[in-house]
Amino acid sequence: MADSLAPAQRLRSLDALRGFDMLWIIGLADLFHLLAKGTGIGWLGAWSVQLEHVPWDGLRAYDLIFPLFMFLSGVSVPYALGKRLDRGESKGALLATVWKRALLLVLLGIIYNGALQLKFDGQRYASVLGQIGLAYGIAASIFLVASSWKARAIWCGGILVAIAGLQLLVPVPGHGAGVLTPDGIVNSWVDQMLLPGRLHGGVFDPEGLLCIVSASALTLGGILTGSYVKSWGAPSHVAAGHLLLAGAGLLIAGAICWKLGYPPIKSAWTTTFNLLAGGICVWLFTAFHLVIDFRPQTQWSFPFEVVGMNPLTIYLAERVIPFPEISSFFFGGIARLSGAWGEFVLMAGILLIEWLLLWFLWKKRVFLRV
Repeated sequence: MADSLAPAQRLRSLDALRGFDMLWIIGLADLFHLLAKGTGIGWLGAWSVQLEHVPWDGLRAYDLIFPLFMFLSGVSVPYALGKRLDRGESKGALLATVWKRALLLVLLGIIYNGALQLKFDGQRYASVLGQIGLAYGIAASIFLVASSWKARAIWCGGILVAIAGLQLLVPVPGHGAGVLTPDGIVNSWVDQMLLPGRLHGGVFDPEGLLCIVSASALTLGGILTGSYVKSWGAPSHVAAGHLLLAGAGLLIAGAICWKLGYPPIKSAWTTTFNLLAGGICVWLFTAFHLVIDFRPQTQWSFPFEVVGMNPLTIYLAERVIPFPEISSFFFGGIARLSGAWGEFVLMAGILLIEWLLLWFLWKKRVFLRV
């Protein structure tokens, strides 16, 4: 639903990092693929590889885009829900609001996956938006029910331990325990038993049921990060240093798990993946926090903030608005005259049109909220 943004103070680094994250989804990654292809420059080729998902186990930069968005949705919770708690709103009312939002995102995800085509035999019910919504619902509920950071941290750790236990210790019929393959991992078994509709991975779904629960730990990690930053009131180098140390701890823990034979698998949201992604997310957020929130007059982040304040809008718009055709209409002539660089010109045109749309909505103070 569209509404006007309240004039409340915002954590600009949060909007900027979310916008930076979304840009890779809506075309910046494709732009770098074309740039690497057109120039043949070695480091661009290496970065282009990083902008592809790993087939199964392992970790590349592109595998962090979705987790970063979920982490940032958690960072925003102490600011959004905390403010309403301070105004005296009841936890029951806020829980109802949280789950209304979660279920609306599930519905939007189903629609995004083609529900309006009414082909129910091939409908996929799991979705990116659904996982964001349900993981947010779990994490935000814990934020409201568990009043201390220690209790929330215990919940977060408990989820990570439980997921690891399920994936490593529960025997899957026909495979046994600890088989971390697409058809042997416990996620696949649970999805085939309980998840309705078509599974995106055939025998599993990367946004399946256990993935949602596991991802809620990363969202809860974002809540812990946001709560800690908020507790300092003003930006603090001490707090930033503590966050960098926490991120390092998560990375070390993830590296140890990987070394012991429990790899990061984004499609199954293993605990190792959560630890490594969480550490990198904390570092990225801290970096943006340091270079933006500590310098209130800085303006370089504005292009990112425009995208980051309307992420749902552009995600859904890409599904229904023919941006490639619009780019071809405006830039097709330049693309034709650019020879081998024509595809690059059109992709750059798509990004420009998308950003201008979001800038227009920002100017009108209209944002899509759920």
